[in-house]
Amino acid sequence: MGGMMNGSGMGGGFFGNFFGFGLIFLLLIAAIVVIVIWMVKPGGGNSNNRNTTTSSPENHEDTLKNRLARGEISEEEYDRLKKKLKEK
Repeated sequence: MGGMMNGSGMGGGFFGNFFGFGLIFLLLIAAIVVIVIWMVKPGGGNSNNRNTTTSSPENHEDTLKNRLARGEISEEEYDRLKKKLKEK
């Protein structure tokens, strides 16, 4: 007599379980995407960030060399700044 009309048939139980697990699945996928983006972006998830500058004189001289190569400073400015760095 009752058949599928008692409320726990395919209409109520299946879609209730499907959407419940579907929501959990979507949240899991969203969490994975957020973690991947966080790990891929510059500096994300890596305490040894290669973009951080150290205060070693060699690093400053490398920076000056790069600026000279890019044409941001002249040779005279390069020599002046390099001399100033060696004074410190």
